Amino acid sequence: MISIKDLQVSYRLGTRTIHAVDGVTLDIPDGCIVGIAGESGCGKSTLMKAIYGDITSPMHLSRGSITYGLKSAKGRQVTAQNIREEWFKSISYVPQSSMNSLNPVIRIREQFIDFPGTDSNKKRVLERARAYMGKLGLPPEAMDSYPHQLSGGMRQRMMIGLATFFQPELIIADEPTTALDVVVQKDILMLLMELQEEMKNTILVVSHDMGVHYQVTHKMLIMYAGRVVEYGDTDSVFSDPQHPYTKMLIDSLPTIGDDSMRGLMASAAGASGDRAYRVEPKLHEVKPGHFVAQAAAAPAAHSVGA
Repeated sequence: MISIKDLQVSYRLGTRTIHAVDGVTLDIPDGCIVGIAGESGCGKSTLMKAIYGDITSPMHLSRGSITYGLKSAKGRQVTAQNIREEWFKSISYVPQSSMNSLNPVIRIREQFIDFPGTDSNKKRVLERARAYMGKLGLPPEAMDSYPHQLSGGMRQRMMIGLATFFQPELIIADEPTTALDVVVQKDILMLLMELQEEMKNTILVVSHDMGVHYQVTHKMLIMYAGRVVEYGDTDSVFSDPQHPYTKMLIDSLPTIGDDSMRGLMASAAGASGDRAYRVEPKLHEVKPGHFVAQAAAAPAAHSVGA
C-alpha cells in the first residue's frame, strides 16, 4: 500500500540542516497494523508527518519518494506531493492529545457534522454518528457533551471515532494512549484492533511502549537516529531481534514474576558480584527524607519498614 524509497526529511534551522529521517526505504502492506518504536527524537513523528503529507516549514522532503496504493484513487498516482487531497477521505490521523484536538466550545455532535468529508445531510450524519457510538463503546448521549465533560478515555475514543467515521484506508495513530491509565489504554488498543479487523485498513501506530506494540501490531518498525534499523513481523522481531538497539529495547521490558529483577533493582551499584544482585535489601534512610533500598547502607542509617 505504501512504498517509501530513500526518504530523507529535514528541518532547516537557521544555517543548520537536521536530517530527522535519513534514507528510509520500506514497503508497508495493506490490511495490517504496523508499530513504530524508538527513543524520543529518533524520527518517528517526522516519518508519520511525511506519510500523512503534513510537510510544512521548517520541515521539508529533501530526497526520496512516498507512493500510496489507495483503492479509492482508482489508478491515479498518489504521492507525498498530492496526498493532502485524500485527507478525510482515504487517510486520517489520530493525535495523542484529544483535549487539544477536539473543539472545546462546541458539542461533540457538531464536530461530527462539521468534520470534512462527511455527508452534507446533517440529520443523516447525526443519526449515523449516534449509531456509531456503540462501536466506540460510548453511550449515544455522549454526542451531546462538550469535550471537557468527557473523561480522557472517552475523548480519545471520540478522536478515533472521527478518524474512522468515513472508513479510511490508512490511519496514522501518534501515541494514541499517551496520558491514559493502563486499563483505559488497553480498551483504546482493543478498539483500534476491532475497527481494523472490521475495516481491513492499515494502521500505523507510534508508541514508546513496546508492550503496546507486542499486543496490537502485526509488523514492527524500529527507528534509531533517523533510520529504520529493523523491520519485520512483530512475533519475529520480539522473539529473534537482530539489531543491537532492538535487543536493548526488548530487554528493557520487565517481566512479571522474574525474580532476577528483584536483586538487580535493589541497588544502583551494579558491580559484578555485588551482593545487591543476590539479595533484596530493605529501605534505609541515608539522609533526612532520602531513602534507598541498598545492601550496604551507611552505619547510622535507620531501617524503615520490613
